[in-house]
Parts: sequence; C-alpha cells; structure tokens
Amino acid sequence: MYEFQLSQSYIPAQEDAVVLETTVGGVLRETASRTPEAEALVEVNMEGQTARRWTYRELLAESERLAQALATRFKPGEHITVWAPNIPEWVVMEYACALAGLVLVTANPAYQAKELEYVLRQSASVALFSVKSYRGNPMADIALQATENLPDIREMVDMEDPAALFHMAAEAVPLPDVKPSDAAQIQYTSGTTGFPKGAVLSHRGLTNNARYFNLRTRTDQQASWLNFMPMFHTSGCAVITLGAVQAGCRMLIVKVFDPIAVLDLIEQEKITALLGVPTMLVGMLEALQSHKRDMSSLTMAISGGSMVAPELVRNVCDAFGCEFETVYGQTETYPLISQHHHNDTIEDICTTVGQPMPQTETSIRSVDDNSVVAIDTVGEICVRGYCTMIGYHANEAATSETIDAEGWLHTGDLGAMDSRGYLRITGRVKEMIIRGGENLFPAEIENILLEHPSVAEVAIVGIPDPKWGEIVACFVRPEPGAEADHLDLRRHCREHMSPQKTPATWCFVKEFPLTGSGKIQKFVLRDRYVAGDYDALN
Repeated sequence: MYEFQLSQSYIPAQEDAVVLETTVGGVLRETASRTPEAEALVEVNMEGQTARRWTYRELLAESERLAQALATRFKPGEHITVWAPNIPEWVVMEYACALAGLVLVTANPAYQAKELEYVLRQSASVALFSVKSYRGNPMADIALQATENLPDIREMVDMEDPAALFHMAAEAVPLPDVKPSDAAQIQYTSGTTGFPKGAVLSHRGLTNNARYFNLRTRTDQQASWLNFMPMFHTSGCAVITLGAVQAGCRMLIVKVFDPIAVLDLIEQEKITALLGVPTMLVGMLEALQSHKRDMSSLTMAISGGSMVAPELVRNVCDAFGCEFETVYGQTETYPLISQHHHNDTIEDICTTVGQPMPQTETSIRSVDDNSVVAIDTVGEICVRGYCTMIGYHANEAATSETIDAEGWLHTGDLGAMDSRGYLRITGRVKEMIIRGGENLFPAEIENILLEHPSVAEVAIVGIPDPKWGEIVACFVRPEPGAEADHLDLRRHCREHMSPQKTPATWCFVKEFPLTGSGKIQKFVLRDRYVAGDYDALN
C-alpha cells in the first residue's frame, strides 16, 4: 500500500517498480531460457476438457517457427488481424507476430461481416487469421463476405490448419530487431458508447503493465491461471497471458466460458487464480449453488471491466474462500490504471478500485476547466506515463481528444480520489445523467440496487425526457427464481437515496446486450428503449 496524505486529487508516478525495456517476444524467450521445462500453456476445449500442453521450451520453439514463417510472407510493421476464440494458436500467434515485428490486430469472434470488414479496413490489415466457425458463427463464410471488397488482404489463413499456418513462402530470413517502443497490437475499444477505435499499444506498455499486475496479485511460478477472458481483449492476451509468462507459471486457455466447466477445472487442475468480469463471477456463484466443487486451491479472484458491486465481492470471498482484488482500466492504458493490494481491507475492496499502478501518474480533473480537483471531489480520471497508448490508428482527431497537449490521457470515466489515493468510480462522463440540471452518477444508483436480494445485474441509463432533459431508467436482470417487483425496488431506492436518484422507469430483462469483453452496452439499452423495444413500468 502506498502511504499518502493528499489534499488534491493527484498522485505522481510511484517508483516501487521500474519500467523495463521489454518486448512481448523477449519475455517469452527470457522465461524459456530460465525454466524451459516448466509447464506454460494448457488447452481447454469446447467440452471443457484439458487437451494439448506446452512447456516453455516447446511454446518458444513453436512461436519462433511461426515467426519465421510469417517473416517470409509479411514485412515488419505490417498489420495482421487475428479473428478467433481462445485457442492455443492465438497465444502462439501473439508471440510469433511480436517476434516477427508484426502488429497484431484483435477481432471479436462474434463479429458479423460488416463489423469484421470495418476492423480489417480501418486497421489497414494485410491478412486475416481465423477459424472455420465458433459457437454457430460461420466465420469462414463471414470472412469471405467481409474481405470481398478489401484488395489489400493478401492472405486468409485457417489457424487450425498447421500447413497453412506455418507455410514458408521463401527461405528463412533473420527476424527483425524489435524495440520496446514499437507497436505490438491494435486493440479495438469495447464500444460501450459507440463505434470502436483502434488503440495502438506498444510492447513496453503491454509487458510492464502485466508485470505490475503480477506484483499486486503476488503471482509466482507456482501459480496456475485460468484464462477465460477473451484473447481479443487486453485482459486475456495482455494482463493474464503476459503476466503468466513473466511469472513463469502455467496458464490454461479456455475456449468457451461455461460456469460449471470452470468450477470443474478449478477442482481438477488446482487453479490458484482467475480474472472475470462481474457477469462471469455471478454465473459461477449461481452454478456453485447446484454444483458443489472443491475450491480450496483458489487463492485469488480478480474482477473489473464494469462496476464490481460490494455484494459480489462478499459473495465471492465467502463462496470461493479466496482473496479478492478489483482492477480498473481501459484498453488505451494497457489496460490497468489501478488495483487493490493483497492486504487492503474488505471495506476498501468493496467501495474503491484500489490505488494507481506503479509508474502511473494519476489525477482527477474538472470536466469544466481541466484543473485538478480537491480530494473526494468527482471529476474525470486522467493518467500519464508509460501507460498511455501510442494513439488511435489512423484517427488523429480522436487521439488529440483523448491525450491532451500535456500528455494526460483522459479516460472519460468519472471518479473521486480520497486522501490515501484510493480511487472510486462514479460513472462515465458520457453516461452521467443530467436531470433538471443536476448531475446523477449511474454507479451510485447501481450499487444500491445490487444490494437488493432479487437483483442479479442492473444498468442505470439516462433516457431523453422533454421536461427534465433526462430521466433515470433502470434495467434489471432478476436473480434466478426471484420475484422482482419494481415497486419494491423503488422503495429500496428511496430508503437509501434521495428522491431524484430513484429511477423513474423500470425494465426487466432476461439478458443484457454485452460487448465482447462482457461490459453492458448502455447505449444499446438507451437506443432500444427509445425505439419502444422494452415494456417499461413507471
């Protein structure tokens, strides 16, 4: 824990850990040299069963072999899109592109033709590496549609076809000298507020951020990570994958998240750590009620990506018998900005998102004049340092809107900082609801509603209103078997909040529209509500 006594919401970069000049391929080489026979990667197939396994020596050999093949087909700096679920080939491709000096572009395997075409075109990709299908999505057919009018796509490769994947187009050539400051990936933002932008991320940022995550979670070579976070997102391919390789521990890569299968894996493989968005942890808790499993090996559960309710933290700690940490960040920051320490109090874990990561200069700034605000005052969370992306690909306007002239990256998230430097998230700048001139913060209302026993998940959204400008709409997914009643929920809100924060309209849903990384797409809820797609209760 950092010891602060702040009067303003500003923390200089903390130097308890240094920024290393590392690359994605370099950290694999270093670990393979140090512990070549340690288990590195374990495949978990669609049935939830373990399959192929790699040591670090084997993983490096396969990654270097693929890098050599790619180097005969592509030039350093070219952009390659990987469009696939969580399969071992994704991991090998990540290291191979890094070793060959290529920029890996990530794409959600749930994409349809228009979405995939957008990513391929906007990223200036020259190849598409994919699979034939995934969970009923006919990806091979979609790929043909998406690339029909993209003449720059030179290759379309089935990643599960070894002959095509490892094809040598010419004699082997020396691999390039990849620099830590070089672009390693283009990650497309989750799109909770609109059309995605491609954040260009460096080797240095990705590797150091994952190593700092290890320090907070105390990940070492004896750890066993279960990775069911999507590899097309920084949580899967950066935080967990690049964290595991730098610790020299093993990682199980899970092709599809199924709560019961995950519980089985924890018991059978003696998993020690996992990271999941709140919706995943909720699903695991629900599954554990009817499928009791031995969770004693689990020492750490981490969550983030959206609001982590206090009740969820308590339930996970009680049911899993492990420690809990919350992480906060975004794609543009590699992704972590803050995280709890292992010895934080349960109160801090339930009510904050921890302190800033090492080497991450952090401030809370006024949305009106960009000045640093006093402690415990809501403003926009901003960061500066190694953790700021290179920029948005081919979008200078969006880059300059996000990273100001002084180098501060404006997250678009509203939050507050206490005198100890602990951060609290209150909502998004663009999600902030302005009702009759008063600013209302969705996260505050959502936290109260999640304390109600009938509520499993909730999203608070501002809906246009001719009188108030915006009114508060509440979208609720009830607990399985629970009798959720909007009048009862309204009474619950009035008991704990001032009247203007109580939702004016209520919608009960069976599921939420989610981004590929599991975040609720509030702009979709808003658009559907305005279109009359929900039966609202007032």
